[in-house]
Amino acid sequence: MLPLRNIVGEARAPAAQSFVYMPELPDVVVYIEALGRRILGHRLERVTIRTPFLLRSIEPPVAAVEGRTVREIRRVGKRVALGFEDDVWLAIHLMIAGRLHWKTSSAKTGGKNVLALFEFDCGVLVLTEAGSQRRAALHMAAGEAGLAALDAGGAEPLEIDAETFAAILTADNHTLKRSLTDPHLFSGIGNAYSDEILHRAQLSPVALTQRLAQEEIARLHRATGEVLREWVDRLRADAGDGFPEKVTAFREGMAVHGRYGQPCPRCGAKVQRIRYAANETNYCAQCQTGGKLLADRSLSRLLHQDWPRTLEEMEALKKR
Repeated sequence: MLPLRNIVGEARAPAAQSFVYMPELPDVVVYIEALGRRILGHRLERVTIRTPFLLRSIEPPVAAVEGRTVREIRRVGKRVALGFEDDVWLAIHLMIAGRLHWKTSSAKTGGKNVLALFEFDCGVLVLTEAGSQRRAALHMAAGEAGLAALDAGGAEPLEIDAETFAAILTADNHTLKRSLTDPHLFSGIGNAYSDEILHRAQLSPVALTQRLAQEEIARLHRATGEVLREWVDRLRADAGDGFPEKVTAFREGMAVHGRYGQPCPRCGAKVQRIRYAANETNYCAQCQTGGKLLADRSLSRLLHQDWPRTLEEMEALKKR
C-alpha cells in the first residue's frame, strides 16, 4: 500500500480552484449593495443573452424589462433579483462558476465566458461563467408571487431568534453540515460559510441535529450570526466603492474552509477534510471532533481497516 502521505496529498493551492464556489449570503449581499449604487433608478436599455441555456423561464419575456427602470434589488436565497417598474423581476442565480462584473461601456464585454449583457443607461452588467459547464440561470418573474416561487423558503439566518433557529434545526434529524446548507431550512448558507460557522461553534459537521444539547444549539446560532455578519463586513470593506470582482471561496482570514493541511488558527492542528463529488468539507479535528478523524469516503474505502481514527494515528502513518 502507498504511504498515507502519497494518498492524502498536500494542501492544495487556493488559486487553482478559485471558481469552485457558489456565492453565498455575504457575497450576494455585497453584490446587491454594489449594484444598488450603480443601477437603482436607472433604465435597462437592452438584454443580450449569448447562450440559450441561461434563460430558464419565458413568462414574462425578457423584453418586458427592457426600457424599464430598476426600483429594487433583493437577495432571494443565493439569487440576485432585480425589480423593475410594474413589478417585473429578473433573477440571476450564479451557481458554481457564475460571476457578475460592471463595465462603464460595452466596448470590453467580449469573451467566450460571457453569458449575458445587461445594458443600462449608466453602464453594463456582465454575467460570466468559467469553465465549459453552463449552470448559471436567469429567471423572469411577475410580482411578489412569481418571485416567491423562486425561493426555496429557508429562514433568513440573520433575522431569526435562537428559539426559531433551534426549532428549524431540530425539526428533522440530519447532520449539521446538511442542515445548514439546506436552502429549505436556512437561506443563503453554502459549503464555505457552513465550514466557518461549524468551526466557530466547535461542532462536528456530521453531528446529528436532534442529538445536540441546548447549549450547543445556542452556540451554533451565535456562530451563524457572527460569521455571516463578519464576512459581510469584510467583503464590504474589500469592495469599498468598487465592484466586487474577487468572489472566491478561498479568502485570507478564513479559519478552515479551503485550508486543508494548514494550521487551525485556534489550536494549530492541521485542518482536515471530507471530500464528496466536487465539494469538500473542511474542519479541525482537535477543535470540532475531539481529535477523531471523520471518514473520507474515497480514502476510507481504499484504506479499509488502515484508515486512521485519530490525528495521532494519521501522523504515525505518514512517518512509515
